[in-house]
Amino acid sequence: MQRLGDRRPGTVTAFDEHRGLGTVTDAEGRAYGFHCTAIADGSRTVAVGTDVTFVLRPGEAGRWQAADLTPA
Repeated sequence: MQRLGDRRPGTVTAFDEHRGLGTVTDAEGRAYGFHCTAIADGSRTVAVGTDVTFVLRPGEAGRWQAADLTPA
């Protein structure tokens, strides 16, 4: 069982470079939003289809969001 703060694998399934918003989907099919500032290397861009690891953080409106995205 994974806990808050544990790294988990996922794949970037959407990314709007203009808005800086994206979605990463984990192995169980759950999708989490992220902002480009959550990309760990500071690049602020990531290609759709990139395998990453990430952690969950509390986000806006009571939703979880992906943070600290790192290429797998």
